Amino acid sequence: MRILIINGPNLNLLGQRDKLHYGELSLKGIEQSIKEQFPSHGFTFFQSNDEGKIIDEIQSAEGEFDALIINPGGYAHSSVAIRDALEILNITKIEVHLSNLAGRENFRQNLITASACDGYISGFREKSYWAAIYLAEKKIHTK
Repeated sequence: MRILIINGPNLNLLGQRDKLHYGELSLKGIEQSIKEQFPSHGFTFFQSNDEGKIIDEIQSAEGEFDALIINPGGYAHSSVAIRDALEILNITKIEVHLSNLAGRENFRQNLITASACDGYISGFREKSYWAAIYLAEKKIHTK
């Protein structure tokens, strides 16, 4: 199974950000934990603070990957362009968030990008990614 994992703005600063919300691991630590939990899967990891580069990566996923896991960071609440790119993509798509958005600020309650995904997972720190991978695998194998 080939999975593209896209991480958006400020996720390159994990480990320096509020550990209560985002956990202790750096982005590299999260990537390592994913590889350890799912050693038989092929992963491509991509992170950018640039909206256009994230869109380019989403657009290049068709035919190359079986699933897309995306943590759009703050773009989840503001990017119609990323949402539109996700909507066009015809593979399994799951949005993840490290923190529990339901318990956060009001502006984090509006998820523009999640509506273009098959579902979203929030609040389980690095395990949000694990859950998304597990569910993507189940969805693909039950088609």
